[in-house]
Amino acid sequence: QVQLVESGGGLVQPGGSLRLSCAASSSIVRFFPMDWYRQAPGKQRELVASITRGGDTNYADSVKGRFTISRDNAKNTLSLQMDSLKAEDTAVYYCSVETGARRYWGQGTQVAVSS
Repeated sequence: QVQLVESGGGLVQPGGSLRLSCAASSSIVRFFPMDWYRQAPGKQRELVASITRGGDTNYADSVKGRFTISRDNAKNTLSLQMDSLKAEDTAVYYCSVETGARRYWGQGTQVAVSS
């Protein structure tokens, strides 16, 4: 069983920055890719960024050049640095990992971008 706990969300003005963090309860996550998803009101959950256990990254086109995903395998943590935020980035952001047995999700953290 893996518990994921996100933090770092909040209200920010357009053009601002936020850093999201995700703490995992089990070191097993270091062996698997980890992801950030988001879900805006009335929309489906979408993949924002992924990182392999070795540190290779992949981003949705909508966030390329603005968001940076990273992980610390020694601390079992995942981060998402979000810069140049736009109103359309407003969503609940979820940390996730699929271990092979199942996919685990955090409870989500709200990000609101508004002036």
